[in-house]
Amino acid sequence: MSRFEETAAKIFEAAECASSAGHELSDLTILIAPEGGISLVADSGWSLESLQMDRGASLAYRVSQHASIIKVEGRAGSRTCLFETRKPNGVARFLLDRPRQYSLSTEPAAEYPSEGRAWLALLLAGPEQ
Repeated sequence: MSRFEETAAKIFEAAECASSAGHELSDLTILIAPEGGISLVADSGWSLESLQMDRGASLAYRVSQHASIIKVEGRAGSRTCLFETRKPNGVARFLLDRPRQYSLSTEPAAEYPSEGRAWLALLLAGPEQ
């Protein structure tokens, strides 16, 4: 993995940690100059490519959060990368909002081909509705 990709992964990990700690992420662009200087630009309306070119940065990363999605975009010349994930509470909400796709059987567990399947059926069924 290149320095460009490693840096994007570290920024993404930091964004996930901040989000899981309850912090709302605002749009933030991180620009790294060829000599190593770092600039931070908050809530820029510019595209990542335009901001990178305007500031003469060799590397550019944008951290953003929209609804339950955390995203880090990166640019290094013509190379790009994108890391994206749903916040954990967004994943839970997605799964819990879906209709149940299983049914509860009243048959005794002994009639199942294996004890493991009986346990799994009870686990998936959850509380009776």
